Amino acid sequence: MQFVLASHNQKKLRELREILGGLGIEVVPLPDDAPVPEETGDTFEENAHIKAQSAAAFTGLPALADDSGLCVDALGGAPGVHSARYCEGTDGDRNALLLQNMAGQDNRACRFVCVAACVFPDGRSFTVRGECQGVLLRQSQGQGGFGYDPLFFVPEFGCTFADLAPADKNRISHRGRALRQLAETLQAYTT
Repeated sequence: MQFVLASHNQKKLRELREILGGLGIEVVPLPDDAPVPEETGDTFEENAHIKAQSAAAFTGLPALADDSGLCVDALGGAPGVHSARYCEGTDGDRNALLLQNMAGQDNRACRFVCVAACVFPDGRSFTVRGECQGVLLRQSQGQGGFGYDPLFFVPEFGCTFADLAPADKNRISHRGRALRQLAETLQAYTT
């Protein structure tokens, strides 16, 4: 069965294919000419649904989308749903702004949150949520991953997401947890 990923992010596409590949689900990329909806939601659930709904309407295929971000306790949950748009520029620019905003903060507790949404062309839909608890470092560490991964320290592994091998990250990450729940729920919809 074919599902379209409501994103042009190749890293997310690869990650989703790795997690859902064993279920006989083929995940295809969003066509280049597909509209990119404005993420106007106040929650990860709302934004994931907005993206999946747009992709399903455009392609006529069941659509998968996720919305994820880093929620830092000392910043009242920021950057949260604005993680990818925390500031203009690169991942490095966003990490620098986050560290600047955390200057002098001793509470470094944070969590990555991912909500995955599935919208079928007939209107059925559902969302699932995954979280991973961590500690925000005071400087970047590691060469892998993307986004805030070099700052997100996972105490049980003694390293950041950027230090983890992709398979290990997929096993414990917020996105991995949400997508495994998505896979379980999809089995009920596709069998």
